[in-house]
This record gives sequence, structure tokens and C-alpha cells, in this order.
Amino acid sequence: MSSTTPFTKTELLPQEEMLEVKKSKDELLIGIPCETSYQEKRVCLTPDAVSTLVAHGHRVLIESNAGANANFSDNDYSEAGGEITQDTAKVFACDTVIKIAPPTFNELSLMQPGSVLFSALQLKTRSQDYFKQLTKKKITGLAFEFIKDHYHSYPIVKALSEIAGKSTVLIASELLTNLTDGNGLLFGNVSGVPPTEVLILGAGTVGEFAARSSLGLGADVKIFDSSLTRLRNLQRSLGHEVYTSTFQPSLLKNCVARADVLIGAVKGKNRSPVIVTEEMVQFMKTNAVIIDVSIDMGGCVETSEITTHDHPTLKKYDVFHYGVPNIPSRYARTSSISMSSIFTPYLVHIGNQGGLENAIRNDSGLRNGLYTYHGVLTSKSVANWFNISYRDPNLLIF
Repeated sequence: MSSTTPFTKTELLPQEEMLEVKKSKDELLIGIPCETSYQEKRVCLTPDAVSTLVAHGHRVLIESNAGANANFSDNDYSEAGGEITQDTAKVFACDTVIKIAPPTFNELSLMQPGSVLFSALQLKTRSQDYFKQLTKKKITGLAFEFIKDHYHSYPIVKALSEIAGKSTVLIASELLTNLTDGNGLLFGNVSGVPPTEVLILGAGTVGEFAARSSLGLGADVKIFDSSLTRLRNLQRSLGHEVYTSTFQPSLLKNCVARADVLIGAVKGKNRSPVIVTEEMVQFMKTNAVIIDVSIDMGGCVETSEITTHDHPTLKKYDVFHYGVPNIPSRYARTSSISMSSIFTPYLVHIGNQGGLENAIRNDSGLRNGLYTYHGVLTSKSVANWFNISYRDPNLLIF
């Protein structure tokens, strides 16, 4: 197990009292590099966001074509007041670097000592060497999937889960058509025709918005979850009576066999639990569709495999399996706008507070995303994962 590093005797001695001084605005130099992660098409800030930041006195340096996959041109960013460069090193040399995927080791080597990094952490794909590099560079890192808002929810995760939930219905409706050798079913309900049967595993945000979209098209929706409280809350949130159940094997087996579409959105602590076994899949309808949104955590359907946007499906037991782990990137422009609308207020807030240190000192939700502070590991989750020591951020910052 990880442990906190003890403070030295000098650090524990009483310190002089510091008088509060008026905060002055800090002008940020923000770098937006091109995403190099496989099939990552999103960009953190849109031209509208850049315009807002520039209006608040900040500089934004954008690597050429950083927004191209989300259909934002260099000219769009330039017209918004951004500065375009083809020099990758120049972008990573900015005081604050913001990107979707965690930087590679080569990209980390381009960052300046003491700079700030906003990105996803994707803990399960990191290594101890990655954090050693952050320590060496004395980088302050914030993981946007851990940042909380004033309502104690995770706004970035929720936004992307909403997109993923709605996307599953669009993807399933496409796979059901004759154009993809599906059953030729129209997703939803038409007068005189039995509605499409949709089975959703998991009553979280993905499950909620998959259910909303399915119900909007008139599908017959059934939702399973391990928590009766989550099911009750979802039922109330939907404002619509739907079939709900906890994971009872006999009921689940029957529902899986009848489903035209199965959407898996079950999370686990380290790995998603396998809810649907290979035997259950064998009894599914021919050309039924499985979309396993949990695939990035191993998948909740035993027969699921990771696929790509280029080749998104495979067939097992005559059932379509869709296992792309990064569904929101399929809708890069929508995802980018959604994320940008969340990032922008945080960046403006940091500038108005006189810099990141004041901002994380006064905003516990933003501080929750902190995993390194000037190179010092501050995340208990990371420490537990790698069994290394960490320091409490509250004792370092205050």
C-alpha cells in the first residue's frame, strides 16, 4: 500500500503568518498541440473559447491543424485571436499545455520545468516512469476526469458519457439496417410494428442517455443495474415507466435472448464485471447488436473485443459486437465543443485568481483533479495503483 511521505522537522516548525494580499490577474500562455493518440480527433478548445480567453488578456498558441479533425481550421483560430505555429516544441514550451490524451514521453520532454498540464490521466495506461518524468520536470498536472464542479459531480466525464450514451442509439440504429447486413429494423416504434427491444446494462450517465434516446424513438427499454437506488433515481429522472431490475440471472438471460440491441455500460473498480456470458450471447437473435461501452475497462460482455473506428464491428455467434473504446471521438466536433465549454470557465477562473496555485487553493473541485504539484505526487489513487508514496495536497498548498 502507498504511504504519505513524512514532513521534515523544519517543515513542521511554526511559520510566519502571511498577510492576505489582493490577487492580481495572471496572463496565461496556453498551448494547444495536435493530438497524436491513435484515432483521437477532438481538440480541447474551440475558436470561440480561444476568443473568450484572448478577450480576458491571455495568449493561446495553437499547433497548425490541431482542430482540423473537428472541422476547425487554422484560419478559424487565427480570426479568434489565436497564434498559429507549426513548431510542436514551441507549443509544448507554453506555461500551460492543454490536450485530450496524456502527453507521450517525447512530448513531456518538450515541456518546460514548472509548467502546468491539463489532460486526461488514463491511469491504467500510465507507468511509474511517466510520473518520474513529471517529477523531474516539476510539472503540475491536473486530470480533467477527476475535476469536480460545485455539485460534486465530474463535469467532463458526465459530458462525454452523455455523448457516448446518445451515440450508442445512433450506432445501433445504423447496424440494424440492411445497409450493414442487419435485420432491416427501424430503431424505435412504427404503428402496427412491434418496437425495437433495447436492453441497457448500467444505470449511470451512459445508461440514462441511451435510455432517453431509445425512449424518444419509441423503443421498448429494459434497464438492469446492481443498485436499486440507481434504478429508482434513473426511473425518476426519465419521468417514464420502464422495466428495471437488478442483475438476477434468470431474468437477465431471458431479456438478453429477446433483445435487438444490448448496450453495456457497467463500470467496476479496476475492471468491468462480466454481466453477459458467452452462453447468453449464443442465444441472442441473429444479427442482434451489442455495443459494449465498458470495453475500455475490459467489457461487461464476455465475447466483446476492442475494435477501432475504421473497423468498428465484428461478428460472433451471428451477433454484431461494437467495441470502440473512444466513442465520443466519432463525433469530434460535438465532443470538442462540449469539452471546450467546460474548460474555458476554468481557465478564465485560473487567470482571474492570479494563477493556478490560488485557483486550486480556493476551489476544492479543481484541486480534486490535481495529481502532481510541482512534480510532487499528490494523488492517493495513483499512489495506490503503483504502490508509491505521495503527499497530501492540502498540506502542500495551504
